[in-house]
Amino acid sequence: MGFFSSPQRPAVHTLRVLAHLLRYPTAELREHAGELREALRAEAALPATRLTELDALLVHLSQQPALDVEADYVELFDRGRSTALHLFEHVLGDSRDRGPAMIDLIQTYEKAGLFFGPTELPDHLSVLLEFASTQPAAVAREFLGESAHIVRVIFSALQKRQSPYASVLAAVLEIAGEKAEPVPVAADPGIDESWAEPAVFGGCSTEGQAKPGQPQPIRIVKAATGRHPSPPSGAQA
Repeated sequence: MGFFSSPQRPAVHTLRVLAHLLRYPTAELREHAGELREALRAEAALPATRLTELDALLVHLSQQPALDVEADYVELFDRGRSTALHLFEHVLGDSRDRGPAMIDLIQTYEKAGLFFGPTELPDHLSVLLEFASTQPAAVAREFLGESAHIVRVIFSALQKRQSPYASVLAAVLEIAGEKAEPVPVAADPGIDESWAEPAVFGGCSTEGQAKPGQPQPIRIVKAATGRHPSPPSGAQA
């Protein structure tokens, strides 16, 4: 059996379960963990080993204390750059190109009849999975394949941290027709570095400031530039 259960439709229920797993672990999600497990097993769109891993994740989410599960999610996805689930963060960062890319992606969803609330962001991986679940198999596979290089980075970062959430990203890759193979991942910057405010006039030296009215030496510092994976083509993430 292939990864898609129908030549006309993708693994609808599987994609939606994966989308739920990548959202904040609410009480409702934990309450319905058993139903999500049953949906994955019934559709059988993933290999048995992957289903076993997802079973274990759902059991973990439903049985561990709520505060622990929620804190783990925040620490993993909201405070780790390499594990961020907003895909444009990996390819565009905070650049001005991110806004137009968001608009293009929203328009892609709207053409399919899907609309966003004012607080939602279209590049979150769970949203892409929900959209893919509404599309024909070939379209969904191609759409997810466009972002497979980013998903693989997140999968690798989660696997490096030995997180059970790595199985969710592996499942996404497999549904997209890709292999869940790890790639090298750069270490995230320390929390102090990532949250540090830029120094005021950071390129200027204070040497000679004790002599007012005299020319003051200035050092020009070239700004460091980061390197990101190539962005996906088109409006898709």
